[in-house]
Amino acid sequence: MAKSTTYVSKAADDDGNICWTEQENRIWQKLYARQIECIEDKACQEYLDGLKLLALPQDRVPQLNEVSAVLERTTGWQCAPVPALIGFGEFFNLLAQKKFPVATFIRSEEEFDYLQEPDIFHEIFGHCPLLTNPAFAKFTQTYGELGLKASKEDRVYLARLYWFTVEFGLMQTENGLKIYGGGILSSPGETQYAMHDEGPLRKPFDALDVLRTPYRIDIMQPVYFLIDHINQLDEISNLDLMALVESAKKLGLHDPLFAPKMIKQAS
Repeated sequence: MAKSTTYVSKAADDDGNICWTEQENRIWQKLYARQIECIEDKACQEYLDGLKLLALPQDRVPQLNEVSAVLERTTGWQCAPVPALIGFGEFFNLLAQKKFPVATFIRSEEEFDYLQEPDIFHEIFGHCPLLTNPAFAKFTQTYGELGLKASKEDRVYLARLYWFTVEFGLMQTENGLKIYGGGILSSPGETQYAMHDEGPLRKPFDALDVLRTPYRIDIMQPVYFLIDHINQLDEISNLDLMALVESAKKLGLHDPLFAPKMIKQAS
């Protein structure tokens, strides 16, 4: 999570609707058109099924109540508008209540290709289609419930579980490698890199391995973890994940597969 942001989330009116400008709607339209073409043969089927159910508008930013209506009907989830950045406590609390936090701003033209903090395109296009899937929805709620009870130290380990599944998860299916992580699905660069580049490792999912694997949020991922099918998330939900966190703490982290982030020195 970014420590600061220049973005400010937009407030909804009394009916729960947000007034998006013509420019903001154009940015959504451009993002949608670019990414839907990019992922059409790369996203997992469960994501594509969810995207069809959501029937997101292509020419404007969707209203959260439109998305929530479909989520509530399928898995009992809904979207929750939040500021551009929220704390881990609020994040876990919302997930535990089956409310997916959505920051109500959209990136600027200047950061069209990449921004560090998640905007409404990342949250709605990247994540919400899979929240129509029971296994993915249950996994996400379980994650929130665990995070609520976890210590600050343990939350750092749990963050790796979320990162390598919900954000950057891949799936090895009968039809080949597919994407289910929203951080990949909402990024054309990461989509191409995760699927086709020879650089990153692609490893079978192992929960303890995941909990011990460092990551950086501002680079292409050097490692991805593969599940075999979406219902494997149910199996992961049923693991004693906090016992695995304790094991990860005792064993220590793997050596990072990336260079340390350079700290800018004040002039």
